[in-house]
Amino acid sequence: MNYRHAFHAGNFADVVKHLILTRVLAYLALKPAAYRVLDTHSGVGLYDLRGEKASKTGEWEEGIKRLFDRPLEGEAGALAAPYLDIVRSFNPNGGLRYYPGSPFITRRMLREQDRLFALELHPRDVMALKENFAGDIQVRVTELDGWAALGTHLPPKEKRGLVLIDPPFEEPNEYPRMVSALEKAHKRFPNGVFALWYPIKDPRDAERFAADLKATGIPKILRTELTIRAASTPPRLHGTGMVIVNPPYTLEGELKVLFPALAGLLADEGRGRYRIDWLAGE
Repeated sequence: MNYRHAFHAGNFADVVKHLILTRVLAYLALKPAAYRVLDTHSGVGLYDLRGEKASKTGEWEEGIKRLFDRPLEGEAGALAAPYLDIVRSFNPNGGLRYYPGSPFITRRMLREQDRLFALELHPRDVMALKENFAGDIQVRVTELDGWAALGTHLPPKEKRGLVLIDPPFEEPNEYPRMVSALEKAHKRFPNGVFALWYPIKDPRDAERFAADLKATGIPKILRTELTIRAASTPPRLHGTGMVIVNPPYTLEGELKVLFPALAGLLADEGRGRYRIDWLAGE
């Protein structure tokens, strides 16, 4: 599948992915020491949901629009609040038109001492990304293959931080590429937090990916998946997954609060399913 960010901005997968992102960043900010985020496939950073690409799919109406119109309540609502506040900040008139991608969500959560390295290879996208962050001394935008950067940009000088790997899945070998890239990156930055996003179309692909991750021997791998409908033939996107290596110790508990609420809100009625489990422990 081709998962160019602009066509799918704000869909259910983005909501889940970016909620996890905000929870990880909130944890990193608990310590005063600086951290760095390396975003390997950044996209353009900000998306017009009424624009040509997002309007073509309309996926945001079953994603961020549902959460925007019906915010979660109680403990789940409190955990989702930083993410939803960021989305609202880009829509100050109260309606929903603009959706921030991972670079802008990350930027809003950085403290003065923290940094974002945003990488993008698509020529038009990286140009837009540079314009979006022009003059921002805490963000460095580079036209670079994100896979290559996992060897050249790690470890960060801060010695702590997050590596977000969110490829467009334009190539058939993205799953094994992610596994191979993680192995190399983890050797360079073994104490870093790694978050790898993947789409769920054919459940067999996701299971093979999990098995390959287990086989690496890398410790502390948390798997999170949420599906909004049953698998179908031919396969279509019906779920979203993210594996987190070295997750914050608070994350599993937070997601066990968030995911049931999200499954009820984002899924086709009665069809939401989720799992949060460990592919590898200590």
